[in-house]
Amino acid sequence: MRRRAFLQGSAAIGAATALSAKSYGQVPGANDRVRIGIIGFGLIGRIHTRSFHGLPNCQVVAVSDCYRPRMKACVELVGADCAELPDFREMLDRADIDAVVVNTGDHWHALQTMMACDAGKDVYVEKPLHLFVREGEWMQQVAARTKRVVQVGTQQRSAPHYQRAKELLRSGAIGQLVSVQCNFFRNISPGIGNPPDSDPPAELDWEMLLGPAPQRPFNPNRGLYHFRWFWDYSGGQMTNLGHHSLDIVHWIYDLKAPRAVSASGGRYFLKDNAEVPDSQDAIIEYPGFRAVVQFREVSTGGATSTMGALTFFGTHGTMTLGRDGFQIIPDPKVDPVNTFAKIIGGHPVGGPQPVPEEEGITWCEPMSDKSGDWKQQYIDHAHNFVDCIKSRATPNSDLASSHWVSTTCHLANISTRTGRKVTWDHAANDIQGDAEASAMLTRPYRSPWDRELKALLG
Repeated sequence: MRRRAFLQGSAAIGAATALSAKSYGQVPGANDRVRIGIIGFGLIGRIHTRSFHGLPNCQVVAVSDCYRPRMKACVELVGADCAELPDFREMLDRADIDAVVVNTGDHWHALQTMMACDAGKDVYVEKPLHLFVREGEWMQQVAARTKRVVQVGTQQRSAPHYQRAKELLRSGAIGQLVSVQCNFFRNISPGIGNPPDSDPPAELDWEMLLGPAPQRPFNPNRGLYHFRWFWDYSGGQMTNLGHHSLDIVHWIYDLKAPRAVSASGGRYFLKDNAEVPDSQDAIIEYPGFRAVVQFREVSTGGATSTMGALTFFGTHGTMTLGRDGFQIIPDPKVDPVNTFAKIIGGHPVGGPQPVPEEEGITWCEPMSDKSGDWKQQYIDHAHNFVDCIKSRATPNSDLASSHWVSTTCHLANISTRTGRKVTWDHAANDIQGDAEASAMLTRPYRSPWDRELKALLG
């Protein structure tokens, strides 16, 4: 194995087995129950653990986390038969694990996915798929070479009401698509604070948490959960909630990278040591329509929409779509003359005047579906992954399509950070005419993880 060729000294755990982890996983019918390893038991990792643990054909057999108390919490959830493995590489070398669920920080997603694929494991990896664009290309290369099933954690694709909404929108239920809007507004003022750097807690493996990211002294805000507010490890809300929303747009309309993205924002109001924007606006130009994405961390804006909610504006009506369901609101079908004639009480002589027409006519039919269940969506997505492990079919949230969603989010952040519109050249697979922006499509890995990557890519 390529990974073992690099880690000869650290791979001794599985050396005594008759079959390697990779070869064992390729034996048809080696076992009927899919045995799952959990990498990262944080907020979302716990949800995924519950989902897989609740499936009748699954067993969570191991957990790895850089914070030891979380491994103990996972064992308490699923039972004492779950092994605690502080170093996730031990999990990859075990022949009794069929698949892993990667719930670590964004900066770990790509490398851990590739290492797991190379070790013969199928992978469920949280979104965003990667921290920078080129990682997505590497992930597809490794997954194709190893013939692994990879499901991305955009669970909305597995929800029946989202699937129904997709059919309606693609069939023209609201007419021709004009634009899409998504936003997430909340107020977390004054921020997460500005604690000093310090020694890491004794139960936290800070080096493992950093992984391929740059070496930094420990800071509480760079650790558990709040890592997502620093560029070293994440892309803020654009790659967090923005990824969930844009994933649905890409999935419905079978999109790749946009033509161009214009975005602006910054950390203007929150008084803390975090880096990503507390307010951000992006205009994403797709063929035939545009998407507007907005985030506010310092104002609720009287928002009533649910997390991940989208609004699709069509020539015949509007669809609002979220995790709880969707609604189609038809546009009234009115003679344009009457629209102009009735402006602020009507025009004087010579201006447009009302003409007779039937009232109450609409361009499309109203519709409502409130069947959405956000908890069940996680379970359904886990079930789809397990089904694909057995059938070797492509999962609902596949690598290729998810790569373009993450890419779009990264382009919005690159535009924000450079202060310039970025244009994507599909033929060159690169940002057009902007060397500084193009350089942000990749990042170096810290040693020794850079050598892991080199071994994986050959």
